[in-house]
Amino acid sequence: MNHTFKRVKSNKGAYGVDGMGVDELLRYLKENGSQLRQSILDGKYRPNPVRRVEIPKEDGKKRNLGIPTVVDRVVQQAIAQQFTPIFEKQFSDNSYGFRPGRSAHDAIRKCQTT
Repeated sequence: MNHTFKRVKSNKGAYGVDGMGVDELLRYLKENGSQLRQSILDGKYRPNPVRRVEIPKEDGKKRNLGIPTVVDRVVQQAIAQQFTPIFEKQFSDNSYGFRPGRSAHDAIRKCQTT
């Protein structure tokens, strides 16, 4: 969880529906971390609703964005840290979408060299 906390804190980001910012996260986890962990292990953890905001696009339109609470981001990051090494091995070497250390630019470079 320490690594997870550091990752979420370094990503910064806006507050969710609960109004808690990343600067308040460490104190919250110290006070509530064991209950949070137990609720996950018991299968009782339920994420909070996401805060919806509109982001302006270059063409003048707007794009909807959902912002989870910082606690939910910690839980999501912890799950990703556990599952990514397991499933990463199963992906095709030609798969680039949403993969650690890979990008759309890498996919384009691969196509140009093949």
